[in-house]
Amino acid sequence: MTQRKKYSADFKAKVAIEALKAQRTCNEIASDFEVHPMQVTEWKRKAVDGLPLVFANKRTRDDADKDVLVARLYQEVGQLTVERDWLKKKSGRVR
Repeated sequence: MTQRKKYSADFKAKVAIEALKAQRTCNEIASDFEVHPMQVTEWKRKAVDGLPLVFANKRTRDDADKDVLVARLYQEVGQLTVERDWLKKKSGRVR
């Protein structure tokens, strides 16, 4: 069984930038960097999809991160409340 190769973010960015330049084909880039042509295409797509975030307002990103954190914390509080109620019920100490 062969082990999958793991590429660093810097390497992926370098390949994606090369693909974005559109001076060579994906097959040529893949050959030079010794990766599969589909990887080049995928990394290029991810780079293009992620570009709006680079130029997004920092406050907008922070607000989105905050909203995700708040939602996760509310979910955790709800889960803990359910667990606490279940434990009270099982111990016979329902109030």
